[in-house]
Order: sequence, then C-alpha cells, then structure tokens
Amino acid sequence: MDRDELWRVIDDQRRTLTDQLDSLTDAEWRRPSLCAGWTVRDVTAHLTFQHIGVGTVLRGVVRARGNLDRAVRETTATKAARPTGELIAEIRGQVGSRRHVPFVTDNEALIDVLVHSQDIMLPLGRRHEMPPHAAAAAAARIWSRPWLFSAMKELRGYAFVATDADFRVGTGRVIEGPIEAILLLLTGRRAALGRLSGPGVAELTA
Repeated sequence: MDRDELWRVIDDQRRTLTDQLDSLTDAEWRRPSLCAGWTVRDVTAHLTFQHIGVGTVLRGVVRARGNLDRAVRETTATKAARPTGELIAEIRGQVGSRRHVPFVTDNEALIDVLVHSQDIMLPLGRRHEMPPHAAAAAAARIWSRPWLFSAMKELRGYAFVATDADFRVGTGRVIEGPIEAILLLLTGRRAALGRLSGPGVAELTA
C-alpha cells in the first residue's frame, strides 16, 4: 500500500469513526474500551493526539519524570475532560492532514486509527469496518517491529494466516482468520479471538 492510499484509509476511518461518535449516548461514552483502564471517552481523547506538537510531548514527559506511559495517561486524562463535541471536532478536523504524532511514522498513524476505532466500537457492540488490505499493512508493520508491541512476546512460535487478505507471517502453530482479528491479537486485544481458528488458538486460550 503506497503512502497516498495509506492516508486515504486513515481519512476514511476518521470520517466513519466521528460519524459513529456523534451517535453515542452519554452512557456509551463512559463505557470501558478494549484498552485496560480507559473508557470510550479516554480512547477518543487519545485519538486527538495525532496533531500534538513536539513541545507538548516533551513537556508531558518532563512532568511525568521521564515515564512515557505516565505522560500519555496524564495527557489523555486532560484531553478527556473536554466537551464531547470538541473531541469529535478535533478528530474530524484531522481529515485531509498528514500530520502525526512526533517521533513515529505514517504507519503508526494507520495502526492507531485502525486499532483504537475497534477499541471504542467493539465493546459497544457496534461494527466499524476495517479494510483488509490496510489491516494487513498494519499487521505487517507490527510484526516487523516486535519490540514496540509487548503483546508480540507471547506470540512467538505461532504462524498467522489471514483468510481475507494477503498476510502470512511466523512459524509454528497456525492461527488463522480475518486479518482484523489477527491485527487486534497482535496488539494485545483478545476481543476477536473467537473469530480465529487453528491449533494455535486452543493453546492461547488454554
């Protein structure tokens, strides 16, 4: 997938997500997401970070005494306190822009919107379509950088085969199914594990 197509997918994902966010009830905004300890509102606030500046990032890290995870949590909490309409408008305002979080690449911007959209919508029982070719590109990026994703440590010794995209990686016990479910598993989300099959799945769930 070339860079232009990557950003077309990101823009489409943002448009669809913000339209869905417009329809959420107050109770749904408070529901837990797939991100441990974060609500739907928290994840939405986190998605506004794509236009965050280097200075804001560095100040947050300094306040958190060098702890990046704490800096992300604190900055997210601050953002989440803003009105719902402002959060939605900020994400919608990113459509057409190719800016992203400092110190990462376009690929991480794609992973961010694909996975976090599912973090929000899956627990609410709402369907958010993920293009298989884009999910495959995101999964390939993750597989090539296991040190960035802690979930990858426990997935050594498995082979992943997508049934709806050109994606096959790894060696060992096979886990196969929709690339969307594979992508979620590679990023530590087991919410779609029931959509996967193969000898590797039984071992993961044992």
